[in-house]
Amino acid sequence: MNPAALSDQARPSIPRILAVDDSELMHRLLRSRLQLEQVEIHTALNGEDGLRMAETLQPEVILLDIDLEGMDGFEVLQRLKENPKTRDIAVIFISASCETMERVRCLDLGAVDFIPKPFEIAELKARVRSALRVQQLLRMLSQRAQLDGLTALWNRAYFDQRLAAEFSESVRHDRPMSLVMCDIDHFKGVNDRFGHPFGDEVLALFSTILSGGRVSDIPCRYGGEEFGVILPATAITEAAEVAERFRRAFETHPWRRHPDLTLTASFGVADLTSPPPSVTSADLLVRADTALYAAKHGGRNRVAINSLPLAA
Repeated sequence: MNPAALSDQARPSIPRILAVDDSELMHRLLRSRLQLEQVEIHTALNGEDGLRMAETLQPEVILLDIDLEGMDGFEVLQRLKENPKTRDIAVIFISASCETMERVRCLDLGAVDFIPKPFEIAELKARVRSALRVQQLLRMLSQRAQLDGLTALWNRAYFDQRLAAEFSESVRHDRPMSLVMCDIDHFKGVNDRFGHPFGDEVLALFSTILSGGRVSDIPCRYGGEEFGVILPATAITEAAEVAERFRRAFETHPWRRHPDLTLTASFGVADLTSPPPSVTSADLLVRADTALYAAKHGGRNRVAINSLPLAA
């Protein structure tokens, strides 16, 4: 999988907008006026529902009224910004208030815009489009910060974050998950013998092989010549077969400038169902690393499952 082509894994194709307002009439008006904007409109009548829906739906933009029953818009915004899952959502206040200090307070709390009621529909559309463009650019910048510059795979920071997330999902839904850790054999010798430019070529090729796996797999550069591949909803036997395909593809790759050269890699595989059971994503990583260590010390160029060699 090429992460550069992703839209942050499971983002909706149509932007989502959440309107938090205690007026059903306002909800109907927004649906009517924005129906041609290619957006998905969701609504909440109070702050508590708005917070819950924001965390579940992960909308790009929230249209928020100040005057809500119970929890007002200021408190809703503050709680949105305190929650790591919702703090990056763009919030636009729509309010009948004309008080300058209330507008200032909205912006100080983290809102991106303020639209007074009654509003001109053309202005609303323009401001929503602007917020959506900014959100798209921020996602692109965030993705770039999580990509490895040489290989274009996800980097270590993304690996740690995604491994924890996939682990939690697997535990919550009682479904299998596997992790493959892999390392290019004798890579330092390759750099010493052929130079770092060729070493970079080797890393890029190995990354291309890992990216050519199944669509659901998540290949990452862990560091140096070590890589990790997260395999959601995958049992260990299937994960080992995936790793073996990677191993064969790398071993048999012809190097144009060095036709007599054969390079290999070692792979360690672990999953959530093999004993002893893992309790955290860190435990799963340790077990995959242990298997990789066994593959290395068992002769390299092989796949190992929890210290047991699968292929030579």
